[in-house]
Amino acid sequence: MPNFCAAPNCTRKSTQSDLAFFRFPRDPARCQKWVENCRRADLEDKTPDQLNKHYRLCAKHFETSMICRTSPYRTVLRDNAIPTIFDLTSHLNNPHSRHRKRIKELSEDEIRTLKQKKIDETSEQEPKHKEINNSNAQNPSAEEGGEEQDGDILPLTLEEKENKEYLKSLFEILILMGKQNIPLDGHEADEIPEGLFTPDNFQALLECRINSGEEVLRKRFETTAVNTLFCSKTQQKQMLEICESCIREETLREVRDSHFFSIVTDDVVDIAGEEHLPVLVRFVDEAHNLREEFVGFLPYEADAEILAVKFHTTITEKWGLNMEYCRGQAYIVSSGFSSKMKVVASRLLEKYPQAIYTLCSSCALNMWLAKSVPVIGVSVVLGTIEEVCSFFHRSPQLLLELDNVISVLFQNNDERGKELKEICHSQWTGRHDAFEILVDLLQALVLCLDGINSDTNVRWNNCIAGRAFVLCSAVTDFDFIVTIVVLKNVLSFTRAFGKNLQGQTSDVFFAASSLTAVLHSLNEVMENIEVYHEFWFEEATNLAAKLDIQMKLPGKFRRAQHSNLESQLTSESYYKETLSVPTVEHIIQELKDIFSEQHLKALKCLSLVPSVMGQLKFNTSEEHHADMYRSDLPNPDTLSAELHCWRIKWKHRGKDIELPSTIYEALHLPDIKFFPNVYALLKVLCILPVMKVENERYENGRKRLKAYLRNTLTDQRSSNLALLNINFDIKHDLDLMVDTYIKLYTKD
Repeated sequence: MPNFCAAPNCTRKSTQSDLAFFRFPRDPARCQKWVENCRRADLEDKTPDQLNKHYRLCAKHFETSMICRTSPYRTVLRDNAIPTIFDLTSHLNNPHSRHRKRIKELSEDEIRTLKQKKIDETSEQEPKHKEINNSNAQNPSAEEGGEEQDGDILPLTLEEKENKEYLKSLFEILILMGKQNIPLDGHEADEIPEGLFTPDNFQALLECRINSGEEVLRKRFETTAVNTLFCSKTQQKQMLEICESCIREETLREVRDSHFFSIVTDDVVDIAGEEHLPVLVRFVDEAHNLREEFVGFLPYEADAEILAVKFHTTITEKWGLNMEYCRGQAYIVSSGFSSKMKVVASRLLEKYPQAIYTLCSSCALNMWLAKSVPVIGVSVVLGTIEEVCSFFHRSPQLLLELDNVISVLFQNNDERGKELKEICHSQWTGRHDAFEILVDLLQALVLCLDGINSDTNVRWNNCIAGRAFVLCSAVTDFDFIVTIVVLKNVLSFTRAFGKNLQGQTSDVFFAASSLTAVLHSLNEVMENIEVYHEFWFEEATNLAAKLDIQMKLPGKFRRAQHSNLESQLTSESYYKETLSVPTVEHIIQELKDIFSEQHLKALKCLSLVPSVMGQLKFNTSEEHHADMYRSDLPNPDTLSAELHCWRIKWKHRGKDIELPSTIYEALHLPDIKFFPNVYALLKVLCILPVMKVENERYENGRKRLKAYLRNTLTDQRSSNLALLNINFDIKHDLDLMVDTYIKLYTKD
């Protein structure tokens, strides 16, 4: 649907030219200035939200200094841009004409002044116009955004119209393929018999549309050389990049409108043989909903410093986000990548101190800590656990087999057996108590895997039986047993703390106060590691004996020990030095890093939530902790008085009024706009990655990302198509895509 310019005496619309069209701002004061300058009486009674949603002004009404381009795909206004160029008098030459836009009546003096001003401007601009016209004759694209200086819009030639329609058809096919997750390529070359030509999926869809009667494509096809691809791989790549940028820009526009955001990454993924880092952004939209949206993949770099530079460059220069507004960063990565992402976090913190490094709400603290432990054995164990869980989720029959084994083992404790069965049917590897569950389930897992592998009735195919054998060998290794027992015991000190961090808002607030106690407990363990490790190792040997697993050191260390006759290394001392000590030391340091003083101050600000205020008997001190966000407040000088009013409002509420228990509820209060500083603080706190997304409807980015990776073969993945598939419900502007392609890739 075209956008019409709301300015009086302006008949431009978005489909007629390359002019940019801008929404009315939501800021009431700035929006009022736009309306006043437009001189349209019918706009004066409309709210800023209505104007923002339904009305546009074209670029002709702004000084060129007010317009800038953040990328080749988007023209934007400066934050303080006000439209000043209007034609408010030309309709007076034809008083009998009917106008859709009612212009506010001007006095005689105002009309005289405007006419004189226009005459003066015209006489001043004549020499400049001659220079501009001469330069445009030599360089037609010299103007910003490709806009003509003339008031008249040059009509497109028939050839230009046909080319646009042709490109629009190509973009429609690419968008369809992306949203439906159809790979561009078709059959593999070695699958096609010699001498037989089979088009790829893109060419096949093109031919289908041609055969369905699309004349623009048919005409282009008939005039194309027979030995030329209808749409080359290079052209497809160029068009896909434009699709990706335009779709991403729609999301990022909302992020910029909300000002504050956080950056979250997920684990490194393989896309067509190359490692990529998925990037998501958190922000509060105009409807006050916390959203987490996927915005793209970043090629992964082995060198941490190079990765940090490219990460920052992509977000700021390529995607156009202002990192000054970033208030949080969180990275979910496996142990091999954890140290490198910490370098990225620290480099961003150096440049942007308010971009707090936090835990992500979608990852249990214990699993996040385990993934970051720099011990190879821990990485191997975590990978094995994921593979075991995935193996049993391959089919209902495998889960049923595991259920039967659990029933036999827990026949004297039906309640626990039933609980473990329910857990096995879920993705239990992401739970806070995953290692406790694994220790309880280990005997059942071993018996079930062993049974599948040695089944004499041949109920399972060779692939499943072979995989069961490999996994059974992995989980019956003594190194695996010791590692899961040590992790279970060490992480028992952080389990309740981590669970509260992902609980209700009040739980998160009080968890921040309990960190000192958690660290104190872990430091005590470290000071008495000899005693603690002795108990842990005894538990591991008892579990191994129960499963008839031989206690032994890993093979490479046994070989090294044989070559060193003086070595008196025992299994217990070996695992203390290589597993228990580094694990406890790392977890203590990691907790200190992730819960910095700034992070804890931010969590203390959660006392703004009325239910937390109530639990504290309304004796709170948010102002002291909110100092770190003072620059983000609209009226920082009135913060103290406003917080006092906020407390009084809830302290003396009616008996039938419940205290809002989450930031989400507080942001949706009808009178929240009467507390602008509180509103701003709640929005910033809401986007911290540690806070969970209250409404699951707005956590689509991560879920869709997981679904795309799960449903798409590695060699068929595409970073461009992935963005289209994951953000399938975001609107797209085909005209913008076509115009962008013509500007960037069409030769004159």
